[in-house]
Amino acid sequence: MTSKIDDLDLKIIRELQKDARQSYRDIAERLKIAEGTVYNRVNKLLELGVIKRFIPDIDFSKLGYDLVAILGLMVEGGHLPEIEKKISKEGNVSAVYDVTGEYDAIIVAKFKDRGALNKFVKKLLSVPNVKRTYTMVVLNVMKEEHGIEI
Repeated sequence: MTSKIDDLDLKIIRELQKDARQSYRDIAERLKIAEGTVYNRVNKLLELGVIKRFIPDIDFSKLGYDLVAILGLMVEGGHLPEIEKKISKEGNVSAVYDVTGEYDAIIVAKFKDRGALNKFVKKLLSVPNVKRTYTMVVLNVMKEEHGIEI
């Protein structure tokens, strides 16, 4: 599907970013358009993959995940894609980035305690073709958003 994203689509996305649980009726009233238009546009955005899913914005520290770690990963040879795929399946991993620079990948993960982090790092190091890891522990979260202003 090659539908172009227009200004109305962006306005609807902005409304959903504020509160994805608000009704299409509320969005329509705020934007002064028909409810059916909101419904059709959201479906188009889902089909295009612009909107991937609707999820709650959870404060994981309130669920006991107080430890956030950022890990650099060095991998030998051409094994990076398969290793990144494997790491991406780990439940406590929130991001895996294929990057340039000294490390081949950057991983962001949340843990309940240092023991869980230690176990995770040792698991990473046991993966064949993982050469090295570099772990940074987040001291304070100044901003953590899962979207940007558009």
